[in-house]
Amino acid sequence: MQLVDYLDKGASLGGDAPCLVCGEDTWSYAEVVDLSVRVAAGLRARGVAPGDKVAILSANDPVAFASVFGISRAGGVWCPINPRSEAAENRELLDLFGCSALIFQSAFAGLVDQIRGDLPELTTLVCLDATYEWAIGWDDFLGSAEEVFEPVEVVDDLAMVVGTGGTTGRPKGVMLTGTNLETMSAITLMAYPWPGAPERPTYLALAPLTHAAGVLCFPVLCLGGTIVVMRTPDVGAFLEHIERHQVTHTFLPPTLIYLVLDHPALKSTDLDSLRCFWYGAAPMSATRLEEALTRIGPVMAQLFGQTEAPMMIATMAPADHFHEDGTVAAERLSSAGRPAPLVTVSIMGERGAMLGSGERGEIVVRSSLVMRGYLDNPEATAEASAHGWHHTGDIGFLDEEGFLHIVDRAKDMVITGGFNVYSTEVEQALMTHPSIADCAVVGLPDEKWGERVTAVVLPRPGASVDVADLKAYVKERIGAVKTPKQIEVWPDLPRSKVGKVLKTEIKKTLTD
Repeated sequence: MQLVDYLDKGASLGGDAPCLVCGEDTWSYAEVVDLSVRVAAGLRARGVAPGDKVAILSANDPVAFASVFGISRAGGVWCPINPRSEAAENRELLDLFGCSALIFQSAFAGLVDQIRGDLPELTTLVCLDATYEWAIGWDDFLGSAEEVFEPVEVVDDLAMVVGTGGTTGRPKGVMLTGTNLETMSAITLMAYPWPGAPERPTYLALAPLTHAAGVLCFPVLCLGGTIVVMRTPDVGAFLEHIERHQVTHTFLPPTLIYLVLDHPALKSTDLDSLRCFWYGAAPMSATRLEEALTRIGPVMAQLFGQTEAPMMIATMAPADHFHEDGTVAAERLSSAGRPAPLVTVSIMGERGAMLGSGERGEIVVRSSLVMRGYLDNPEATAEASAHGWHHTGDIGFLDEEGFLHIVDRAKDMVITGGFNVYSTEVEQALMTHPSIADCAVVGLPDEKWGERVTAVVLPRPGASVDVADLKAYVKERIGAVKTPKQIEVWPDLPRSKVGKVLKTEIKKTLTD
């Protein structure tokens, strides 16, 4: 399936049904289909051909999300760009992807203007809500399209390219095909509870549509469901939306779930409509998860995946959080669930040897869920698929019941508030400061963020370090998400005999 097929399938179940809701505005399926046709025609009028890559840079916005289906209808490849990233990182991604067009919100016009001169392949710039000398206004863009749009012949199954960091801190482009996303959607529909016809699901999207919240929309759409879009992450409004719109499905990273649990309105909010409250993208406190099962209800549902195998490597449906007698299965709450339908998960030791139950090794995967590969990076693709398995880079084990437990990250990635942060990228930013001689970045357990980015820095001889100033310095270069929340100043760093910094020792010292 192409991405637009999910929209068209939903429309075939009733064009007048609500498709997208935001605030007081509602777009029916017929209206979203029409908008996607106009976007596709506008792209074609600007020279975008099947197979070309088109980026979207926007906060949560229904028109921006509808444009995804216009890109697909035109035969293009969707490239979501994280609005929280800094200009340099987004410039590098747009260059890596080779995007020919960019649709953006005016809130990011300064960023786009800053980087557009370095991107000669980016020939079409379209602003959703303003007009600039160097960009096409939305009305002009739609008005430039021909009235009749003839369907295009799909030249490739490539559906989207998503940026991800690497162990060197440089981004990679993950190529996801229509088959990958169809597998993800099929698993979602198989593994979790859904209302039966004629009832349709209602999905509430507060988390960024550029991440997990966006791709979870596809299975909802093919059932003719409604997507309620929240422009800003307001937890009080989130609870009000669940009650007002009778939301059946939603997703939040653990950080925001903790805020929901701590919100005074939770106790008085009617949550009876909820069938499935997904959590994932970061480790969640088992204690707080057990609290959620009591205070939100027996609707919590875990998902575990990564950009290269989106969302559904392992799943834990609401019922799996409980024993048959109805008591909470506390021993399962720290797991990532069981390997999903249509996915084979194993634990691999050294030189490709498979390990048994309870043995710890790298989590490896086989499935049509797994990416095609990294864009223009055959070396990284080969490394990720060694021995005929996709290597997640996570260390874990399978218990006797078949539940997957993640115990470490082989590539020193920190997952904070649902976002992936690579330690080497943070270290590189720290090392550009004139007062820093050396540093190491690790992730430490955090009740609010899942993990907090933590840095240990070694000052240059005779230099002093102002922690607040150093945080501001790093934030300016790589953004708030990647800036260490904790910085420790040490006189030296623990090292191996060959001079390698021992991050395990750092973690042990900081957590003892």
